[in-house]
Amino acid sequence: MDQRISIVTLGTDDMARAVAFWEAMGWPRKARKFDAIAMFQCGGLAFALYPFDKLAEDCGMTDRGAVEGGAVRRRGFGGFTLAHNVRSKAEVDALLARAVANGATLQKPAHDAFWGGYSGYFCDPDGHPWEVVYNPFMLPGPDGSVTLAD
Repeated sequence: MDQRISIVTLGTDDMARAVAFWEAMGWPRKARKFDAIAMFQCGGLAFALYPFDKLAEDCGMTDRGAVEGGAVRRRGFGGFTLAHNVRSKAEVDALLARAVANGATLQKPAHDAFWGGYSGYFCDPDGHPWEVVYNPFMLPGPDGSVTLAD
């Protein structure tokens, strides 16, 4: 696996508020093809905001975990995903298999996505959800970076 993070996506309960905050911080919104997600260019990676419940559903994690006496009793969806963009569907399948072979848990098998790509999710040994994605609209460059269109 190449060492890179392509997209950091944070779940939000108030998309308008979250977008307004990051735009006020000087991050111009990019890739406006889909209104449901807000994306920002961050050097060689992308930062995204997506409704919390939809993001949890997308990676097959439907709860936020439970807190009891200040300690997490069970793990649940933490409101973010990390994405690793690849150049083909075959790379998605191979990388998911490699992750599982090395101790990850397959969270959601690879599938054709409604938006035209192909993706699946694994949880690393600490439970962090990673999406492995072939996005024909946002292929990684030679150095692995992604660039968002205006």
